[in-house]
Amino acid sequence: MPKTEADKTKGVEVWSDIYKVLSHPRCVNCHVPDDRPRWSGKHYGKTQVHGMNVQATATRMGKPGEQMCTTCHAKTNSDVPHGPPGAEVWALAPVEMIWWDKSSKELCAIVKDPSKTGGRDISSFAEHISHDALVAWGWNPGLGREPAPFSAEKTVAMLEQWLALGLPCPE
Repeated sequence: MPKTEADKTKGVEVWSDIYKVLSHPRCVNCHVPDDRPRWSGKHYGKTQVHGMNVQATATRMGKPGEQMCTTCHAKTNSDVPHGPPGAEVWALAPVEMIWWDKSSKELCAIVKDPSKTGGRDISSFAEHISHDALVAWGWNPGLGREPAPFSAEKTVAMLEQWLALGLPCPE
């Protein structure tokens, strides 16, 4: 809980910038409520389900024996426009980490709940952002794709500041 009203106000302001990152297409396209990644963002026009009938299944990494995410997504970005992006491991976020189409208030509550962040408290969540190769891809998404706002380092700093301010959420 914020210690003062000023902490709450400042904390909600900091959260607002964190939300800009977590709700950006580079993040939410893989934090979906089903097993179908999304293609969204300015360069796609309207939001659409990933082409080629891609389905993540329970593995969150594709259909074993048929089409895994790594069938197209290599360890590095493709050098051609609209080519498959790449990272060390390519997968959808776990089903408990649904961020797609969540309001700032909803996502704020989700991020604070370790049962919805892979068991991570805010410090562990910040550590995850600073070291996960797939998360890092959001700031280096390849040719023609808009990166997530700020940087991983700035996002981690904002999470640490938000924690120090008591983790207030918008009302």
